[in-house]
Amino acid sequence: MKIIQDQMGNDVRLENQPKRIVSLVPSQTELLFDLGLDEEVVGITKFCIHPHEWFRNKKRVGGTKDVKIDEVRALNPDLIIGNKEENSKRDIEALQSLAPVWMSDVYTLQDSCSMIRNIADICGKSERGTALVDAIESAFQTVEDHPLVGQRVLYLIWQHPYMGVARNTFIDHVLTQQLGFSNVLENLERYPAVELDSIDVPDIIMLSTEPFPFREKHIELFKSEFPKTKVILVDGEYFSWYGSRLKDAPHYFKGLLKQIQLDN
Repeated sequence: MKIIQDQMGNDVRLENQPKRIVSLVPSQTELLFDLGLDEEVVGITKFCIHPHEWFRNKKRVGGTKDVKIDEVRALNPDLIIGNKEENSKRDIEALQSLAPVWMSDVYTLQDSCSMIRNIADICGKSERGTALVDAIESAFQTVEDHPLVGQRVLYLIWQHPYMGVARNTFIDHVLTQQLGFSNVLENLERYPAVELDSIDVPDIIMLSTEPFPFREKHIELFKSEFPKTKVILVDGEYFSWYGSRLKDAPHYFKGLLKQIQLDN
């Protein structure tokens, strides 16, 4: 018996190294793939779209907020991996009666790296986990100061109602601590609904491709409301996926910063 602690402070008891894993979080599913756990992962959610071959071939056990408990039970997992924000407390409590459940709780890049190391250690992939964290940390060191530091950003994730990203979120950490922007919603919490006419005019509006699929067609609407504001479409996966995708995020961010500067 091995007792480990997850990022929520729960004791997780493992009899052996996991051989049948169910992942309930898209970014962590991608991490498991990059750790080389193809045979071990037996179940994922319908939102675990990366890698495509897993999305096509692995058993899907519902969504992140509505896990099909009976389908998880049928897979006979010896480890379930979830996340405090993305999964419902009700589902997690039900799943804890089936198998050990390891929960992540990620707000910062440091939390992400800790999560990657912990999952890699649990699954017998410590060397890969260490290499991945080293690659992520090295990549983020290449994001240098830029002329946009301090500019005020409104990052939107939903329409009808409009919802933005405020403090105590991983996206806010990326925006403010890694990229040096100022978040116009810094005085609010998590993902508040916002009235556009009540917001001080931001320097930049970022329309995320997820969870609401903002597209190019939405840009003109915001330009009409905020004619002096730079409005851009951003890849939400690079801002919110806190697993192995982070190794490529700095390259994307540098390209995005360059695009904003050239368009100004």
